Amino acid sequence: MTALPPIGLIENCVALALEEDLGLGGDRTTNSIFPANTQGSAVIAARASGILAGQAFATESFEQIEPTCEIIWHKQDGDPLNPNETIATIEGKIRTILTGERTALNFLGHLSGIATLTAKYVKAIEGTSAHIVDTRKTTPTLRFAEKYAVRVGGGQNHRLRLDDAILIKDNHIAFAGGIEQAITKARQDNGHMIKIEVEVDILDQLKQCLDHKIDAVLLDNMAPKTLKTAVEMVDGKIMTEASGGVTLDTVRAIAQTGVDIISVGALTHSAPCLDLGLDIDIADA
Repeated sequence: MTALPPIGLIENCVALALEEDLGLGGDRTTNSIFPANTQGSAVIAARASGILAGQAFATESFEQIEPTCEIIWHKQDGDPLNPNETIATIEGKIRTILTGERTALNFLGHLSGIATLTAKYVKAIEGTSAHIVDTRKTTPTLRFAEKYAVRVGGGQNHRLRLDDAILIKDNHIAFAGGIEQAITKARQDNGHMIKIEVEVDILDQLKQCLDHKIDAVLLDNMAPKTLKTAVEMVDGKIMTEASGGVTLDTVRAIAQTGVDIISVGALTHSAPCLDLGLDIDIADA
C-alpha cells in the first residue's frame, strides 16, 4: 500500500478547500432547503474507467463538516475502476453530504486522474529498466497530494521541494558562468549527503559533467538516438534522467535507450480529471 501524506497535511489541505467553497455564509442552498438534522445516504460512483486515488481527502471533506458522518469505502486507493461501479457509501446529515460533495469529488477526480495517467505511462514502458517519475510542475499547495497520486499509479517521485537535492539547470549554469563553476560552487556549499544532478542539452555538456563528481544527469529534450549515445557515455557511472516533451507516444522509445528514469511533467499538470459522481441513494431517500 502506498504511504499516505501526513494526516496534518491532509487536514490542512481539506480545510483550505472547504473554506474556499463555503466562504463566510456556508451552503445557502442546502441549508435553506433541509433541516439541520435530516439524515440521508448517497453513493460515489465511477463514470469512467481509471485508478482510484484520494480516499483520505474525500473522507476528510465530509468528516470536517460532520465528524460522525460514516463513509464506507468499497474500493481502495490503487484499485481499478469501471463505469458505474460504486466506490463509497456516505451516511449522515443531508446537509453534510450535499455541502461536502463538490470538495470531495474535486479531490477524488483530480487525484484519480493523475493516478490513471501515471498507470498508462508505467504500462507503456513495461519490460524496460526505466522508471516513470513526476516533476515539480504541480498545482500550488497540492504538490504532496499530487505526488501521492503518482505513487498510487505506479510512478515514483522526483524532488518534493527545492531543499531535497541540488538540480543545476540551464539558468543556474548561465548565471554561474558555466557548468564547472556551478558544480564546483554547489559541491563546496553542501555536504556529502546532498546529491547533485545537472541538466544538459547537448553531448558536449554531458562530457563536461563527467569530468566532475555528480550523482545524476538530466538529459533534456534529446532525441532517442542522442539519448542512447548519452547513456553509453555515462556507462553506468551516474544515474541518467530523460526529460522534456515526453508523451505516451514517445515514452517507450525513450525508455529503450537505457535511461534510468523518465520525468513527465504531464502526470501532474495535464492529467484529465477522472469522471466520478455522487448520487443520492433513492431507496434511502
